Amino acid sequence: MLELRHLRTLVALRDAGSLVEAAERVHLTQSALSHQIKDLEERLGSPLFLRKTRPVEFTRAGLRLLTLAEQVLPQVRMAERDLARLAGNEQGRLHMAIECHSCFQWLMPTVDHFRDHWPEVEIDIPGGHHFDPLPALAREQLDLVITADPQPLPGVHYEPLFRYEGLLAVARRHPLAGLPFVTPEDLGEETLITYPVEHSRLDVFTQFLDPAGVRPKEVRTAELTIMMMQLVASGRGVCALPNWALTEYLERDYVKAVALGEKGVWSTLFAAIREETRGAPWMEDFLRTARETSFAVLEGIRPA
Repeated sequence: MLELRHLRTLVALRDAGSLVEAAERVHLTQSALSHQIKDLEERLGSPLFLRKTRPVEFTRAGLRLLTLAEQVLPQVRMAERDLARLAGNEQGRLHMAIECHSCFQWLMPTVDHFRDHWPEVEIDIPGGHHFDPLPALAREQLDLVITADPQPLPGVHYEPLFRYEGLLAVARRHPLAGLPFVTPEDLGEETLITYPVEHSRLDVFTQFLDPAGVRPKEVRTAELTIMMMQLVASGRGVCALPNWALTEYLERDYVKAVALGEKGVWSTLFAAIREETRGAPWMEDFLRTARETSFAVLEGIRPA
């Protein structure tokens, strides 16, 4: 009567808060997910949650199955890891680079969790790269690269992790703060603060300013997100960051955020790996852990 997919569906429904987002997380259409839940409810003879509630409100039967899921699914995951070890596939090396200045918020919990379960895999995040990470991945100097800028390289696979929206951070009393969204022309007289990377790797240029042929009045750089926020809050400029990177500053009312364009600017974050390691159990587990951790700790992201 009960299958693991049912438990995973209920967990996704609880975490996502709606059928639409839950369907995306389990890679089903909303119709297919609704049919799966309805079929289970008919077999159990009881509804599992109240319709048209957001966040989803579970019935006693639904809560009981969620409790079961919290007990069973981690055990299944652990058994899968153990079976991989018994098959002799536990050895590996995971040297990674991060082309994302604000990714440590979710990457470090991912690495810590992964290390606890795969102590045999050598993990390192070497700093001070004097080379382009993606070609280094292809040359086997690295094993994984977190990037939002995939390049076609032989033998390299890009695994989508999640989608995120870029938002413009402005000072609380900035003239743009009260707008529902900004246009490229709105930034023509602004100082744009960015990380010290090429403009070709920044979504605010490639997806927003460049197509409109607009250049900001001035561009200045800052190494750290907190430095960028201090400059923005003091009225020294504006900056575009992923929505999750702004969450804590918005909650503290330190800055305001405005959408980039009426439809927003959305991008996908990828884990670049070599095809040869794609099927390794420890790599599959790292990627799954990365997705689960991201959705657990970041707000405003969507399944890729």
